[in-house]
Amino acid sequence: MSVGRFLLRTSHLNTIISRNAFTATKPDPFRPNMLRVGLTFGSTALLWALLFKQHSMDVQEYKTRNGLL
Repeated sequence: MSVGRFLLRTSHLNTIISRNAFTATKPDPFRPNMLRVGLTFGSTALLWALLFKQHSMDVQEYKTRNGLL
């Protein structure tokens, strides 16, 4: 049996044995996944808070290094 024929046979066998883990359903816009929405907005708010905190610390460091305080 040639290698190409063997590979074709194994790929055909894999499609028979394995099942697809992904479904092809469209998400329903009238029923959003509130857990994902909450995690998204919560992580965004946390990142913005960390950004503002880091910026204020950088401004403070800049002012102390340049003797502006």
